[in-house]
Amino acid sequence: MSAKTGDALGQHLLTIKRWALLGALCFLAAAVNVHAQNSFSSGSTGADGPFSPTANQTIIVPDSGVFNFTTVNIPVGVTITYTRNNLNNKPVTILASGDVVIAGSINVDGSGGSTNGFGGRGGPGGFGGGAGGYGFDQSFSGVPGEGPGGGGGGIGGVAISQPGSGGGGAFGTNGGSGGGGTNAGQAGQRYGTVTIIPLIGGSGGGGGASVSNNRGGPGGGGGGAILIASSGNITISGSITARGGSGNSGNAGGAGGSGGAVRLIANTVSGAGNLNVSGGNGGGPNLSFQGGNGGQGYIRIEAFDFNGFVGSSTPTNIISFALPHPVTSPTAPTLRIASIGGVNAPSAPLGTLQGVPDVIVPSSQTNPVTVALEAANLPLGTIIQVTLTPSKGARTTVQSTGLAGTEAASTATASINLPGGLSVVSALAVIDLALAKLDPIFFDGERVRRIEVAATFGKPSELIYVTESGRRIKRSTD
Repeated sequence: MSAKTGDALGQHLLTIKRWALLGALCFLAAAVNVHAQNSFSSGSTGADGPFSPTANQTIIVPDSGVFNFTTVNIPVGVTITYTRNNLNNKPVTILASGDVVIAGSINVDGSGGSTNGFGGRGGPGGFGGGAGGYGFDQSFSGVPGEGPGGGGGGIGGVAISQPGSGGGGAFGTNGGSGGGGTNAGQAGQRYGTVTIIPLIGGSGGGGGASVSNNRGGPGGGGGGAILIASSGNITISGSITARGGSGNSGNAGGAGGSGGAVRLIANTVSGAGNLNVSGGNGGGPNLSFQGGNGGQGYIRIEAFDFNGFVGSSTPTNIISFALPHPVTSPTAPTLRIASIGGVNAPSAPLGTLQGVPDVIVPSSQTNPVTVALEAANLPLGTIIQVTLTPSKGARTTVQSTGLAGTEAASTATASINLPGGLSVVSALAVIDLALAKLDPIFFDGERVRRIEVAATFGKPSELIYVTESGRRIKRSTD
């Protein structure tokens, strides 16, 4: 993100935020071979040994996001809570070479909007809620929720008669609309697919607006994402929750974050447990100023035999079933924003509208500033769409120069104007497979028509595979 300030130093403050617009593919041949052998392998190295906790634990997700267990056994009465890594917000991937038994609970929920006005944190792989508006710093409007389906912030002001509440975060379904009429924040729009490829969490709810110095309610964080893959069997009689956090009350209410994602892969999945990916509720002092509810998430079970699974989902009847597919995708095109205004991408940006800027662009850098792009495995000459989304105001998109160099390592540049306030800078390339010199790609037997490669400053690229029928299958490249 970027921000211009009018302080004595006359600097541009540039904070970069990452959201995941991801994509993936599964080759039809791979799925057929697995089915023929009737055997699925999680790929676990077993390096982390058996996981058999006897008491409640809160575990910070590692930088890789991956646990390599031999077996997993979570007994009745034990809850394992996974929290996001502050430097690298990876979803949770649990690989086991043996059986997985979940009689207790696993929690990757997003948190609710806080009483101090800050948005709730997303679960691992999920996205944060927006802060409530506050007149003290002239930021009357609520901050939008983070993520590709983040809810909009409500509009406020000094003398506005009806401040808007936040729009609900989206994922598997659209977020709910908030109260406040024309001043309400926009509801987040649905994204992702039932395959949960990529493994990505829910988006945050928008913050409510304020009038004068009264604070608006903050939005809830999106539910996290978890994948559990076993080379043996998965038995679940307990629960796995990836719920969105609820919005908080205020002058106008914050919205709920969306539910997250749960994906289970094994040879056999059985049990009578519950899988919960419900969205959070909107907060507010009354119905007229209540934030929108968060949308629901996704649940996916992949196995050769899931007839023994008699469990339930919350919301009801949203589980999709399929044969096992690969856990990860093959090597794919990549795109990254290397620098903006001559400032290199930081190694670990905070990536939030609610924190300090990640980088400072010297005041000598006048508009327009240069965005430097780096790519691999993309056709030379590809034009990149660079989009700047300010926290307030209209979104703008410019085109880069064509990619030049080699297909293994190419570069391009674009010029953007940094407005006042914080902004998200992202980039998108589209590969038309009918024109590119790439082998045909299939997903569930359907041919992929084009690949969209997305990137945000300082982070790896993310993919969206678009099939002939228009399905959008998403995956991260890291």
